[in-house]
Amino acid sequence: MGTDPSSSTVEVKVHPRRDTAERGRRRPSPNPPPPDRHFSLFKRWFPWLVPVFVVANIVIFIVTMYINDCPKHSFHGSCVASFLGRFSFQPLKENPLFGPSSITLERMGALEVNKVIHRHQVWRLFSCIWLHGGVVHVLANMLSLVFIGIRLEQEFGFVRIGFLYVISGFGGSLLSSLFIQEGISVGASGALFGLLGGMLSELLINWTIYANKFAALLTLIVIVVINLAVGILPHVDNFAHIGGFVSGFLLGFIFLIRPQFKWVSRQRNSHSAPPLKYKHKPYQYVLWLISFILLVAGLITGLVLLLRSVNLNDRCSWCHYLSCVPTSKWSCKAQQMYCESTQIGNQLNITCLSNGRSDIYPFSNSSSTEAQQQLCSRLCN
Repeated sequence: MGTDPSSSTVEVKVHPRRDTAERGRRRPSPNPPPPDRHFSLFKRWFPWLVPVFVVANIVIFIVTMYINDCPKHSFHGSCVASFLGRFSFQPLKENPLFGPSSITLERMGALEVNKVIHRHQVWRLFSCIWLHGGVVHVLANMLSLVFIGIRLEQEFGFVRIGFLYVISGFGGSLLSSLFIQEGISVGASGALFGLLGGMLSELLINWTIYANKFAALLTLIVIVVINLAVGILPHVDNFAHIGGFVSGFLLGFIFLIRPQFKWVSRQRNSHSAPPLKYKHKPYQYVLWLISFILLVAGLITGLVLLLRSVNLNDRCSWCHYLSCVPTSKWSCKAQQMYCESTQIGNQLNITCLSNGRSDIYPFSNSSSTEAQQQLCSRLCN
């Protein structure tokens, strides 16, 4: 679903301020703790879930390549890195990311809108975030997951980050399905953008505990804008990025809320100051409630529209520019794949009607409909 940043870690320190009135009433401690030690009040978690996610994605990719078995389904021995045997890659003209065929990805659970709508295979909205189009794709996404996810899991624990990752991935798949209803889609980019969205909302809802607030906010915004801008290139599913980011942004207000600074400070010095009545500030409660309502309403509405075969491009004439902006260098139109086949003796001549390319294949190897579809895809691409 596109390429994501490999690093977006933002270093923050806890604001060392004190209540002026309290400071006037109390004798200063002879050995006050360093200001940025306040953050130790929050439990630090051992990050194990994100590494498990990374290993799971890599294992699933290896299994996908094993099932793909390029030498068995290749008609001219054109597999890349053929010394890998059945783990060798499809021809680069078919898959430039060094990966399996689209038919194999579809079998493994890639997002195919037609099957979600007409066969009610809603599970594909989840399964597609664990699949990747090639070595380049999986490495880029897993590096991003390591740099973003481990820091978040250390601070907020595996439960909240696990839900944030999976639900954001689902939100990205859902928005993608409502706008891009041809072809297949795979990748964890929607989930990764959800982590970025969660980082941004976490900074906003926990505003009082951070020093250098505006520097951290500006850094995050620049990272998000750059990555969304990359999504306007062709063949990148920017709707999955946007859907994942919005879902993660709302989830951050729900899952990543912290106590206000004064509550944290007085908990540390409870022997000399009465605790605050409220653990969170009013604006934190308001943001939590609004985000919860918007998230639930958005996911339910999107799923209902999808199952009713609604294409949001019909209701938004300009939205397609969010995923691809045509220029003189490239076109955003999806290439239609129509082929014509003619049997000549024990050979099959297949011609792509879109670009006129044709080739001859042994009839025994290309007699099935599935094999002909794969050959048509190769010729038209």
